[in-house]
Amino acid sequence: METKDSNGNILNDGDSVHVVKDLKVKGMSTTLKRGNVIKGIRLTGSPHEVECRMGKSTVVLKTEFLKKA
Repeated sequence: METKDSNGNILNDGDSVHVVKDLKVKGMSTTLKRGNVIKGIRLTGSPHEVECRMGKSTVVLKTEFLKKA
């Protein structure tokens, strides 16, 4: 099972990704702006989702909104 970003590149644990679109995160007052770099992602059981740390909380993001850095 391969996890791919919006461009079809294969993602691995610890990769850095760019956000392709402004995203509102449920349960948080902040918005992830387009172009933000997220470092150290972790793969989940689903090929369409990855986990990352945003401050002190863990967030699950869909890979269709991410681009490998």
